[in-house]
Amino acid sequence: MMSINFIELLRQKVSAIVLEGETTYLVEKSDALAQFYPVLLAILKARPELIPSLENQLNPTLNELFGHHIALKEQFLNQVSGSIPHLETERILNQSITPTMAVLIEEAGSPDPEAIRHLLYTHQDIILAVLPHWAMALLAGLGINPAAGETLYQAPREPDPVIIEDRRTNVLWPLIGIVVLAILAALMLRACDDDQETDQQAVVNGTQPAYFQLTTGDEGELITCQIRISDLKYVDILQGEVKYTFSHPSGCGVDTQSIYHASFMNQDALPSVLKIVQGVPNSSITWTGKEINIQSSRNSDAQSLVSQIRLLVPDMTITTQQLVASNPQPTHAGVTDAERTLSQINPDNIKPLDIATALNLEVIHFASGSAQVPDVNKPILDQAAALLQRVPNVVVTVKGHTDAEGSEAVNNNLSVQRAQAVVNYLVSRGVSPSKLQALGYGQDQPVTDNATSQGKFQNRRIEFEILNTDTGVVREVNEQGVKPAS
Repeated sequence: MMSINFIELLRQKVSAIVLEGETTYLVEKSDALAQFYPVLLAILKARPELIPSLENQLNPTLNELFGHHIALKEQFLNQVSGSIPHLETERILNQSITPTMAVLIEEAGSPDPEAIRHLLYTHQDIILAVLPHWAMALLAGLGINPAAGETLYQAPREPDPVIIEDRRTNVLWPLIGIVVLAILAALMLRACDDDQETDQQAVVNGTQPAYFQLTTGDEGELITCQIRISDLKYVDILQGEVKYTFSHPSGCGVDTQSIYHASFMNQDALPSVLKIVQGVPNSSITWTGKEINIQSSRNSDAQSLVSQIRLLVPDMTITTQQLVASNPQPTHAGVTDAERTLSQINPDNIKPLDIATALNLEVIHFASGSAQVPDVNKPILDQAAALLQRVPNVVVTVKGHTDAEGSEAVNNNLSVQRAQAVVNYLVSRGVSPSKLQALGYGQDQPVTDNATSQGKFQNRRIEFEILNTDTGVVREVNEQGVKPAS
């Protein structure tokens, strides 16, 4: 047995690595790690089958330790987090697992699970001594008794003499023990069934798969991001990962309608994937169902992303394509510029003019006869909605226009429907209806001739008018730029 306290060894070797570069909640994070180590070791001692998985994973997480016991993981984070946001605590603890495994392998002299398990039994007294009192009940919920000893071979011995008058008492003790074990087993089985039922409901709920999309700019910075999933707790987790990884104040546009599934396939790998994508210029990742699509302006970047991500999610289908830089479509070019402009706005100091400038770069053109907001425009509207929610002194007028196909009455109605569709979309993303109004101008204000299909396409459009309610200044936003309204 080593002379040094085993938990103290982890504090010296692991905490120093994990906390290097951290600038906030240092005391709280150190304390969370100190409470985590004995819990982690108790789990590994009872379940050595987890050891190979944790050794081989690039970024193991708490989810591997708690499995489908999501409620127990949340209880654990409640206990160790203190004043730290749960997301920060979970990030730090996740980062500590790999170096902890390295220390265990070094001290055991082998990566073999039985060698590590024997090492943990050797230090069981120290682990139990520092195990938080609340952890006993939590581990019991996982079916783990941290005080259980190592199973060793024992030579048979002669049975003790049986005293006749005590026989009935001796018989009762095994029966009582069996009854108690049966009750405990029933309670644990019920808890597991409840957890499984909750998880199954979370997966089954919704008719559409969860959706995640992220695009980077010229420097690999975050330009646009969308999350569509019905699990609000996971939205908070993923938002935090995006903001932290990309140092981005706003994060993603979010849709939490119940039509979406409550989880992604292999969602535990998403934080690691974010780290891989961060810094790769002009690239895009879309994660939905069993498929991941990678796009990049350079084929070498796309192939590199695919090869790295495939190691994390070998059971998913990954497709890739190179973004074509030559002859870009005007609509997509405008969206890219608008996304970049919006992503650079400081959400703590937003001005109505900032939103007007960004929306000036947004080009929304509708299909003929349609009032459905095009999917290509939704990411930028998501980001605009997030900013509009934080500006108290603004009213946005959405102006709808049509081409000259059809009667004037039909086009007047269609133009209002298009403007209202944009307003409804922004409201669905959290913008107050009091900040929005929809107007339709039919075919009366074309920006070009309706003689060609391209001209008609350009005329089927949305324009914006931004009112600063503090100053009374109105700015019109159309394809000619941002200017004071006449």
